[in-house]
Amino acid sequence: MRLKSADEIDAIGQAGEIVGGVLALVGERAVPGVSTGELDELAEGYIRDHSGAKPAFKGLYGFPATLCTSVNDEVVHGIPSPARQLEEGDLLGVDVGVELDELFADAAVTLAIGEPSPEVQRLLAVTQEALGVGVAEATVGATLGDVGAAIQTVVEDAGYSVIRELVGHGVGFAPHEEPHVPNFGRRGQGAALEEGLVIAIEPMVNVGRRQIRTLADGWTVVTVDGSLSAHFEHTVAVTNEGPRILTQRPGG
Repeated sequence: MRLKSADEIDAIGQAGEIVGGVLALVGERAVPGVSTGELDELAEGYIRDHSGAKPAFKGLYGFPATLCTSVNDEVVHGIPSPARQLEEGDLLGVDVGVELDELFADAAVTLAIGEPSPEVQRLLAVTQEALGVGVAEATVGATLGDVGAAIQTVVEDAGYSVIRELVGHGVGFAPHEEPHVPNFGRRGQGAALEEGLVIAIEPMVNVGRRQIRTLADGWTVVTVDGSLSAHFEHTVAVTNEGPRILTQRPGG
C-alpha cells in the first residue's frame, strides 16, 4: 500500500481533471449513430491535447484503445470499434485512465444513449448512489470492509447484484496498485485506510445475477444472464479532511 504526499495527490488530481474532462466530452458526444470507435478517437485527442498527458489504458496489458466502452450487458473492458454504432436505448459504460508526469488517475461513468427507460434510470441512480456511499467511507481509520459493505448494502437493498471477481484498486504511481478495493464486505474487516492512500472505488452492478464471463476477444466481460450492468468510478484520496475526489470534471 503506497501512500502519497500532499503534492503527489495534487498532481494525481491534475491527471484526474483530464479524466473528468474526457468523460464529460464523451457524455456530450455519445448519441445514437455514433460509434464507440469515434468516441475513442475523440478521447485520445482530448488527452494528448494536454501537455505531457497520454492515455493510461492504451497498451496496458496489451489493451488496444484509450477507452473501455461496454454496451448493455457488457460489464467492463469493451473494446471500441468503428463498427459498433450506438443505438437509442443503449447503455454505455465508459472507463478511462490518464497518465500525466508518471502519475495516474482513473474513472468511469455509465451513460444512457437517447431517452433512458425507467429500468435504466433506476440502475444508474442506484449505481451512482453506491459509488457515493463508498467514497464517503474512504476516511482515515475506516477499513476496506467499510467501503465494500456500504456499496453492497445499497446495491442489494435495490434488488441488484454486486460483481465479486472485479474490484477497485490502488492507483497513482501505477494504473493498478495494492490494495484491492472490493464492492462487498463486512464492516471493520480488511486493511485500515491511512492518510495518503489513493484508491479507485468502482461499483459494478448487475440488474440480474452477479455471475460474469469474458468473451472470446479476451477482454470484454459480460453478464452471464444477459442482464444490464452499470459501472461508475472515481479516484479518491484519503485525507485527514475526509475523502477527496480527484477525478471531478473541470470546474466540478
